[in-house]
Amino acid sequence: MTFSIAARCEETGQFGVAVSSSSMAVGARCPWVLSGVGAVSSQNITLPALGPEILAALHQGASVQGALDAALARDEHAQYRQVTVIGAEGRTAVFSGSRTLGLHHAVQGEQCVAAGNMLAGKKVIVAMVSAFEQERGALAQRLIAAMEAGLAEGGEAGPVHSAALKVVGNHSWPLVDLRVDWADEAPVARLAALWQAWEPQAQDYLTRALDPRRAPGYGVPGDE
Repeated sequence: MTFSIAARCEETGQFGVAVSSSSMAVGARCPWVLSGVGAVSSQNITLPALGPEILAALHQGASVQGALDAALARDEHAQYRQVTVIGAEGRTAVFSGSRTLGLHHAVQGEQCVAAGNMLAGKKVIVAMVSAFEQERGALAQRLIAAMEAGLAEGGEAGPVHSAALKVVGNHSWPLVDLRVDWADEAPVARLAALWQAWEPQAQDYLTRALDPRRAPGYGVPGDE
């Protein structure tokens, strides 16, 4: 019921995940990122705990495949899971259990890994990886382009209702954390619009966090 892409920016070292689902609030359960360490999408019949668990293992020095395998070995329902992982230098790993729902597929690309289940076709995931590899600009923009390409190839077999974008850079909090928790239609388009609104403000919010003395004004009453 989900398709996603996890990726790394080779220039900045940022990690990110973009994801969409027919279920509500996919951003609350599936995408996980950790600065300097990696990104995980835990989906299908989702166990959110897998994301932090895999990232913690990567932080402690495990390989991406080793971290994924160890987490799944501790999950008695692992065959219901679909998980993608990207870590240092863009190394990737992916797992789709035997109980993964519907048509499912995964592709490991250059600095990215995409996967989905209940898909309209395998070409959805192929298109996502191709779009990410060809797009230029910020990691968030490349992730959005991948989601749009996947949707253009059919996306899920049924309509999607939620979407999310999460990117982490050099700090412990995400640089981008945008969500469409429910939309009757076009959640990916709504997510893209949120990114277009957030992009020109992102640096200002980072400045506010790191050095409030230099922070731009908020333009609200009382901000004098």
